[in-house]
Amino acid sequence: MKPPGPDYGSQISPLLATAPLNDLGPGEPIAEMREKLAEISLDAAFAPHKIADCGMAKACLAGLWLRFDFLDESHSISQELHNRTGSFWHGIMHRREPDYENAKYWFRRVGDHEVFSAMRAAAGGLTAESAKNAKLDRAAQFLTTQNAWDPFRFIDLVASAANGNLPCENLCRQIQLREWQLLFDFCYHQAIGAAM
Repeated sequence: MKPPGPDYGSQISPLLATAPLNDLGPGEPIAEMREKLAEISLDAAFAPHKIADCGMAKACLAGLWLRFDFLDESHSISQELHNRTGSFWHGIMHRREPDYENAKYWFRRVGDHEVFSAMRAAAGGLTAESAKNAKLDRAAQFLTTQNAWDPFRFIDLVASAANGNLPCENLCRQIQLREWQLLFDFCYHQAIGAAM
């Protein structure tokens, strides 16, 4: 699935074209991607654009490492980003670790984020689509009716699905992917100083 937003350039776009649908848990780092990710130069990665916000460019790197299941590398970057977006990447990483209480701690630091409105809409749409093909799990029904994105309820849903207590694991994985796409796109736009 091609991520939303702009063409991410000659270094990032080809990497994302090979990215699998991540597990809800830590997954298995894709070994052949380690060297490619480690070799990314921020200036080259965002070319032909100039970097307008170095912190957001680094947030993109945190997201890329996470996308290929390198949780430690993603964590090293996100914990150095002292803003809501760094906390957002940090929270996702801990949710996948899984360390659900720590994920909630970081999402409390996020507060309300610019992508939350799009997340609410995306989760609702994915959930409604999923309900067409199978009976919607009662625990996931809030995704179709919530007025604002609730990352804490999503953490609880992921925890139950990952533990095998709910049949909505694939739905949670799809929502997690959309979350990654929306946050990465936000970071990319911020990094190059482009309006969304």
